[in-house]
Amino acid sequence: MGAYQSRLPTQVTPLVATPNEKAVRDRLQALQLEKHNTREEDDDADYVNVVTNSAPGLVKSHQPEAVSVPLMEKWQDTLLADAKNRLALSALSAANPRDVLTSRATKIAEPQVFNVKIPFEGGPITNQRSSGRCWIFASTNTFRVALAQKYSLEEFELSQAYLFFWDKLEKSNWFLEQIISTADMPLDSRLVQTLVNEPLSDGGQWDMIYNLVTKYGLVPQVLYPDSFNASNSGIINNIIFTKLREDAMLLRDMLRSPSTTTEMLSSMKGKMMKEIHTILTLTLGPPPPVDQEFAWSFVDKAGKAKTVRATPMAFASDIYSNSFPVTAASIGSMVSLVNDPRHEPLRLMTVDRLGNIIGGRAITYINVDMSTLKAACVAMLRAGQPVFFGSDVGKFSNSSSGIMDLELIDYELGFNVSLLGMDKAARLRTGESQMTHAMVLTAVHIDESTGEAVRWRVQNSWGTSAGTDGWFVMSDAWMSEFVYQAVIHPKFLSSKVRDVLKQEPIVLPLWDPMGSLA
Repeated sequence: MGAYQSRLPTQVTPLVATPNEKAVRDRLQALQLEKHNTREEDDDADYVNVVTNSAPGLVKSHQPEAVSVPLMEKWQDTLLADAKNRLALSALSAANPRDVLTSRATKIAEPQVFNVKIPFEGGPITNQRSSGRCWIFASTNTFRVALAQKYSLEEFELSQAYLFFWDKLEKSNWFLEQIISTADMPLDSRLVQTLVNEPLSDGGQWDMIYNLVTKYGLVPQVLYPDSFNASNSGIINNIIFTKLREDAMLLRDMLRSPSTTTEMLSSMKGKMMKEIHTILTLTLGPPPPVDQEFAWSFVDKAGKAKTVRATPMAFASDIYSNSFPVTAASIGSMVSLVNDPRHEPLRLMTVDRLGNIIGGRAITYINVDMSTLKAACVAMLRAGQPVFFGSDVGKFSNSSSGIMDLELIDYELGFNVSLLGMDKAARLRTGESQMTHAMVLTAVHIDESTGEAVRWRVQNSWGTSAGTDGWFVMSDAWMSEFVYQAVIHPKFLSSKVRDVLKQEPIVLPLWDPMGSLA
């Protein structure tokens, strides 16, 4: 919602302002308000957007207007006098409006046909089920391409639950450390309220995956498959949220006591972390030890039985194959390009207090225009490499057909209104859109006459019942409006873009939409 977001009290405005209320309102409007700094020392301040080119006289003279019942009756009579609207009433009131308004022509116009496609997409289609682990699925679905070819496998999955376990544990520790470092702030300050509102999330970012794999490695899915609570994370989230909020209040109380020592604080936090570890172990199952060898047995494409012995760390560091020359080091060097039109392109950005592992890599983004982001994705695909990307998947999309297209749902036909009245920056500023889901690009169709992308092939993690056997199609126009991030190897970027990494980053507040976790 931007670095200078408004946070005004929610209240019911009286139809007629009292003299007192008018005086306060007039005084506020006369003030020359400055943008508040969003650093943590100002976290308890209200954030007000001031529109300097508005008509102050009109704002001051406007009186709140009530809804007119006679006018509503007139509108209804006029609306239902039209046979088209009566037909719309019958259809739209009896079913999901999005299904009713789905364009058949758009569905037909988006086939699974692409002229640039990576040679090995990897399988099977994965299923995150009722959890928010899409970022873990998307990242492991990119890693597995190299591993499947290294071990000559038609299909292969890495354990998403393994990374999920350690991420939950690390994010709990991250949360407690943030609580300690903000203990001198009011509990109702914006920053502290943002922290306790969601102590940890199923979602994440590419840099968080890097942190997890660097510290804990990877294991095959058959060695640590999903438990019920990995696939259905709502209950354990509720349990952990409650525990962490209780812990937060206890830590804040301890830090206000002059008798609390560093040793006491460390001991209490250790006890809290042990309790979280117990909850995770009993609900997700004990994960394979990080420093012990596992034995993974499988049958390759030639029908030959094989066994691989490695520690999780060694397994993660050795993913190179001759047919897919990507190393653990090259994966570690990949960067997140984002398209955030609220900020100038070619700027480095980060999000304050967003992370998962203390001492790990910070969340960083290179802000670019969409043409740069798309060109980098095409270059990766031409080189045979899948692309991790983040988007707002719920907009103008249909999970059963697997189509993401701005013309898929004809709201104007049904309601005589458009839902595309804002640009991308306005949607970010108003909370209308943000990154909600991570998936993988494996192909693109390029118009041979223009050289421009037409549509993109998307590997989702919603199982084979979604889309075309789990595969989605994204129109290029939809990508422009609702894709926010793509993770790209630096060799596919210009030196101008790579040099952005040398900048001092713009620090966005924790509540910024770019802090949302896919």
